Amino acid sequence: MAENRRIRAKADSRETGRIGKRGTLVIPARLRRRFGIEEGALVVVEARDDGVLIRPAVALPLEVYSPRRRAEFLLNNAASPAGYRLARRAVRKMGLDPDAIPHERLAGA
Repeated sequence: MAENRRIRAKADSRETGRIGKRGTLVIPARLRRRFGIEEGALVVVEARDDGVLIRPAVALPLEVYSPRRRAEFLLNNAASPAGYRLARRAVRKMGLDPDAIPHERLAGA
């Protein structure tokens, strides 16, 4: 009985799509709604032995830090006076003046 429900549920999740010009795939509206796939959305397409797996993808913005911002991180994240001195040295190696970078000076450093 449970096996019959599982087979029926599997059959209910199947839909027929269509391949168009240039390999575009038309995913049925019901499945697009179910998985939150909208026009222009990114998907991951994975080759499998038995076919192709298509799933929604997530793209996160990548922040690229300037040398000045990296220097600020180094100086603000020092956990000890010795670490702060190392951070100042690293900032100087970056060609920047540690005193010109806005940061909280570590007490005792």
